Amino acid sequence: MLSRALRCPRRTPAVSHSLVFACGNHSQSFPGNSQSSGRTASFGFKTVPEESKESLVKGVFDSVASKYDLMNDATSLGVHRLWKDTFVDTLKPGRKGPMRCIDVAGGTGDIALRILDYARENYADRETTVEVADINAQMLAEGVKRFKKTMYHYTPQISFHEANAQELSPSQFKDDTYDLYTIAFGIRNCTSIPAVLREAYRVLKPGATFACLEFSKVNNPLLNVLYDQYSFSVIPLLGTILAGDRDSYQYLVESIRKFPGQPEFAQMIRDAGFATGGDHDGGAWMDLWGGIASIHTGVKV
Repeated sequence: MLSRALRCPRRTPAVSHSLVFACGNHSQSFPGNSQSSGRTASFGFKTVPEESKESLVKGVFDSVASKYDLMNDATSLGVHRLWKDTFVDTLKPGRKGPMRCIDVAGGTGDIALRILDYARENYADRETTVEVADINAQMLAEGVKRFKKTMYHYTPQISFHEANAQELSPSQFKDDTYDLYTIAFGIRNCTSIPAVLREAYRVLKPGATFACLEFSKVNNPLLNVLYDQYSFSVIPLLGTILAGDRDSYQYLVESIRKFPGQPEFAQMIRDAGFATGGDHDGGAWMDLWGGIASIHTGVKV
């Protein structure tokens, strides 16, 4: 399953009824972009200049946007849908009344749609809103297409914005604004995970929830061996067959392996200022399918 990247080039904002494309602050995340800063970042198993990673990740998702859902289903045998359902179910949007939500790296709109459906179906809530932020115009276009088939199209409940998760524009994404911040299968593609977490903390209200669904570390040795074999043999092959793009799916597998394990990521969330549970499954995180994916949550204090 491919996640969403988090960077947008400068472009003129366009408006399509209540589905808004709006760029945030597009200055580079780090100074000195015109020349190498000397810092490096991982791009899968490769080490690249820090200032190059965002454009490389953007290229991956430019390539796969139109076949994103097909490839997610093929590479996960549809399990990603169950994980996303579980993710939203654990958050129970709408339970305490209408919420203002931001879904980052959410271009295709699948988490946003689940949030709105859950609030409506379980709590008769038609006032909860979701602002989707993503780097990639092509991924956002897929999200707009998805929502045109729903009752939320032409309503203020959904909007789409090109924005940088590491530098959300303070004029558009204001301090202490949101009740819920979600990011699913996207944070590992960011150049600076701590910067993303700091921005999440900034835009959330005190007492609000940060929630991240991400691939993680498998804790069963036998399952880990089988998962590695599937990941490095089958997923890139499916990328070739279904999308004609082996390299993007090879990056997917490698980026998963480079992402911090559950305790390390939980500590990063706390370092950003959030309160979490203890460092165990059922505390700071909840493992799905033996740790193939995990749900991390934190509360702004």
